[in-house]
Amino acid sequence: MPPAGSPAEKPDIVVAALSARALAAAARRAGRRPAAIDLFADLDTRRLAAPCLRMSPGGLLDALERAELRGLPLACGAGFEDDPALLERVAADRPLLGNRADVVARVKDPFHFAAALDRLGIPHPPVARALDGPPGDHLLKRIGGSGGGHITPAWTAEAPPGWYLQRRVAGHAVSVLFLADGSRAVLVGLSRQWTAPTTESPYRYGGAAGPWRCPERLTRTLPDMMNRLVAAFGLVGLNSADFLVNGPDLHLLEINPRPGATLDVFDRPPMPPLFGLHLDACAGRLPDLLPAPWGCRAAAVLYADAPTRIGTGTRWPAWAADRPAPPAIIAHGEPVCTVLGDGPSAGAARRHAERRRRQLAALAAMEMQS
Repeated sequence: MPPAGSPAEKPDIVVAALSARALAAAARRAGRRPAAIDLFADLDTRRLAAPCLRMSPGGLLDALERAELRGLPLACGAGFEDDPALLERVAADRPLLGNRADVVARVKDPFHFAAALDRLGIPHPPVARALDGPPGDHLLKRIGGSGGGHITPAWTAEAPPGWYLQRRVAGHAVSVLFLADGSRAVLVGLSRQWTAPTTESPYRYGGAAGPWRCPERLTRTLPDMMNRLVAAFGLVGLNSADFLVNGPDLHLLEINPRPGATLDVFDRPPMPPLFGLHLDACAGRLPDLLPAPWGCRAAAVLYADAPTRIGTGTRWPAWAADRPAPPAIIAHGEPVCTVLGDGPSAGAARRHAERRRRQLAALAAMEMQS
């Protein structure tokens, strides 16, 4: 396949997300020619996609007006769940490769979602518009938010417009990546997730590692649970479901109705290209069986602990992704890049990625001092 941006190549699909690199890489692996729209236009995204556009103040609709992108199918990642009306407008003049706007709206409405889970008999933390107990027992979340940076301990007795209160539940975070055809699901894999907390954002997303080998009781119950969720909401394509697992207890927190962060964990041999499976599932075709991955992989986010300079001479290791284009100053608390690690277990892969993350953070600190 010609390199992105060569005269012999024109895009045949558009991927859009807060950070579109993983989606662009997945599309490339599936043999597609992506254009990309996101907030960063990182170096590796530019190598994968052409054009690679940084989101303008006018947003997604303005970017899609470019002549070479008009009418091309669009696949969305994280960042648009809070605006189903935007997805509906996009779908008016091009194929939307994923869940319909009305499906996203139902899944991301916390009160509709909780009522559906009650009908399905699926455990979940209670949600409310106003406190029904001590503030310390609740979290405040933005409707349609992603990445965990929006989640804080409850600081108000009543949720502001666009927000909701959710009761705290103990447990470790597990995400289930699955394919759906509108009526049933095929599980791709489970991953353990962790946070990178700050005082302002105690639940900021830190990374994921997988596949996580879950207890046998979950192996028995999860497939049926995911089938019921898919049928109840009409989900299609790649999605993920976030759970809290605490001994025998399992609580579903939310469904992310689009491909997400664990593409970096699972989209690798011997797994068939996940973007191709996503397109097949959107068209109603699910695989009968998926291969088990070779070993485990982790993807950890490196955040800037202080303003970080990215110069033209910055050398990136092969295990760093989402590489900022120089020259740039990354503000305190903003993501610098994604760091990959491998190991025989999810825990070992996480430790490998975390060692590399600390190594890269030290190098970045040295560069700022030079």
